Amino acid sequence: MRVGIILFFLLFLSVSSAWSQEPKLLKIDKEKAFSRNNQDTLSRSIRESRSRAKKNLEAKIADYKIISITNDTTFVDTTLTIYKDYKYNYLRKDDFGLMPFANLGQTYNQLMYDFHSIDILPSLGAKARHFNYMKIEDIDYYYVPTPLTELMFKTAFEQGQLIDAFFTVNTSEQFNFSIAYKALRSLGKYQHALTSTGNLRFTTNYKTKNDKYNIRAHVVMQDLLNEENGGIIDDEISRFESGEEEFKDRSIFQVNFEDAQNLLDGKRYYLDHNFKIISKKDSIQDVTLKLGNELYYEDKFYRFEQDRQNDFFGEAFQSANIRDNVKLEHFHANAYVNYRDRSLGDFRFKLGHTSLNYGYDKVIVLDSQTIPNRIKGNAISVKGQYQNKIGKLELNGMVSANVSGDFDGNSFFANVAYPINDNNKVSFGIASNSRRPDFNFLLYQSAYENYNWFNEFENIKTRTFSSKLEMKKIANIDLSYNNIDNYTYFQQSIEKATRPLQASQAINYLNVRLSRELRYGNFALDNTIAYQNVIDGEGILNVPQLTTRNTLYYANHFFKKALFLQTGITFKYFTKYNMNAYDPLLAEFYVQNDQEFGGFPMLDFFINAKIRQTRIFLMAEHFNSSFTGYDYYSAPNNPYRDFTVRFGLVWNFFL
Repeated sequence: MRVGIILFFLLFLSVSSAWSQEPKLLKIDKEKAFSRNNQDTLSRSIRESRSRAKKNLEAKIADYKIISITNDTTFVDTTLTIYKDYKYNYLRKDDFGLMPFANLGQTYNQLMYDFHSIDILPSLGAKARHFNYMKIEDIDYYYVPTPLTELMFKTAFEQGQLIDAFFTVNTSEQFNFSIAYKALRSLGKYQHALTSTGNLRFTTNYKTKNDKYNIRAHVVMQDLLNEENGGIIDDEISRFESGEEEFKDRSIFQVNFEDAQNLLDGKRYYLDHNFKIISKKDSIQDVTLKLGNELYYEDKFYRFEQDRQNDFFGEAFQSANIRDNVKLEHFHANAYVNYRDRSLGDFRFKLGHTSLNYGYDKVIVLDSQTIPNRIKGNAISVKGQYQNKIGKLELNGMVSANVSGDFDGNSFFANVAYPINDNNKVSFGIASNSRRPDFNFLLYQSAYENYNWFNEFENIKTRTFSSKLEMKKIANIDLSYNNIDNYTYFQQSIEKATRPLQASQAINYLNVRLSRELRYGNFALDNTIAYQNVIDGEGILNVPQLTTRNTLYYANHFFKKALFLQTGITFKYFTKYNMNAYDPLLAEFYVQNDQEFGGFPMLDFFINAKIRQTRIFLMAEHFNSSFTGYDYYSAPNNPYRDFTVRFGLVWNFFL
C-alpha cells in the first residue's frame, strides 16, 4: 500500500508538470477566446507558453545537476555502461567486496574493509543492518531546469519487488525540492527469510537571487525489517551440498528457528544554511567569506523480537515474547566559517556540540555484574578543513577533535594529488583516527542471559597510508596500508555465546586493488582484482587473500542507434578463508576460525539495453550453480543464492 501511494504521488506530480508545460493543453475559455478584448491576452498566453516549452527543450543533460553534501556537482547520467550494471542492485552502488545473502535486502558479509573514517563519536552498532541505511553523506540535492523523474524497478525472490521512485523540480531558479522512496519486499527461497524495507527521502534547497543566503535541508525516514532464521541447521548441510533434486526446493530445509525478526528504524532531520558576508569576483580577486550553521537530529532504534526462547542463543530470563529494544538519540549543532580565496585556497572552521543518549529502559542485575541502562554524554568539537590547487598540485586536508565532554576522539586526514599528464595521475594520503567503539560493544541488554554486558573499552586507533595511481592506458592501482590498535570485534565463546572483545595486539592490514578495462572493437574485458594480507592479527581480522570480478561483454548500437545493447558474462571469485558468521540477535558478524568458505565461482549472464532514457536489465544470476558444486555460502550455515533470472529497468522522465 505504501509503495502504491508513493508511486501514485510521484506519477501525479510528473503528469501535472508535463500538462502545465505543454502549449497545446493550455486551458482557455472557448467563448472568450475569440472576443476582440481577449485576443491579446490569448496571444500573449500562447506566446509565453511556447517560450517556456522552447526553453525546456533547449535544456541540456548537464543542466540537471546533482549536488553532494560536500558540494561536489555532477549531472544526471542516462548512459548505459558496465559500471551502471554493477550499480544496478539493492544498494544502488558497486558492491564489489560484499557478499550478499540469499534473499534480497538481507545483510552482506564483508570481503574487504575500509578503515579510513572521519567519525570521532561512537554509533549505534547493529552494523549488519546498516548497509542500506542512508547517512547524511548519502543524501544529494538537485537543480533541474525542468521536472525530473526516475523510476527504478527490479524483481526480487518470491512474491515481491524492489522499487526506487524519485521526483525533483525547481519551482524557480532559486528553489528546488525532491521526494524519493525506495521500497523492497521479498519472501526469499528459504523458510522465514522475508525482507521488507523502506527509505523515504525529502530534500529541499534554496538560495536568494543575489546568492547571498543559501539553505538546504532533508528529512529521511527509514525502516529495515528482516525475518531471521539463524541459517539452516547443521544436519542439513550435507543435504544442501549433495545437490540432489529433492533438495533443490530450498523451502524444505529446516532452519534454526522461524519466529524471530529484527528491525532498524531511523528518522533524521537535517538543516544547513549560510550567509555570504563577502562575495567579490573579478579579474584580480576572487574572495568569499561565509558564516553558516548546521543542525541535525537523528532518532534511531534497533529491536530484536522472538516468540519463544531458543537454545541457539542460550538460556533466557523468560520463555516467550522476547523483545530487545535499544535506542540512540543523536543531536548535533555547529557554527562554521568558510573563507575562499582563489590563490590561498578554501578554508573551513567548525565549532560544534553533540549530545548522545543511548540505552534501555531498565537496569539488569546479574550474579557478578550490574548492567546499567544508559550511556549519555556530550562533546564539544572543533574541525578544520583545507582545499587548494597550486598549479597542478591538488591539496586536501581535514583535522577534527573532541576538545571537551564525555567522548574522546580525534581524526586527521591529508591528501595530495598530482596529474602527471592527461593519461596519468598519482595521489598519496595519510589518515589517523581515534574514537570509542560502537555503543553495542560497550553496553548491551537482552532477555538472553549471554547477551548482557557493560565494558570500558579503549578508543580504537587507526592509522592509514593510501596511494592511488591512475594510468588510463595501463591500469588503476589503489593501495591501502592500515595499522589498528584496540580493534574491537565479536567472537563466540566455548559456550557458543557471542561476546565483544578488544584485541591486545596491533593489526596490520594491506589491501591492493587493480582495475582495468581492455577494449577490442565492440568487445571489452573489465577487470577488478583485490589482494589482501593481514600481516598481524590473523584470526581476528579475516579476509580472503584474493577477490576478483571479471566481465567479458559486447556492446553496440542497433536500429540506426535507436537501441544500445550490452551483453556478456561476469565472473566473481574469492579464495577460501575463515568467513565471519552472522548473529541475528545482534545484527552483527562475529569471527570464527573453525571453517573455511569460498573458492567457488559465481557466473552471471546479462543482457542490458538502452532505449532513449530507459535502461533495461536482464540477468541470469549464478547460472553455474548446478554444475560447479553446491558449496557456496554467504556465511556459515547461510547458503548463497541459487541460479535465478531477474529483470528490471531504470526510466528517466525529462518533462
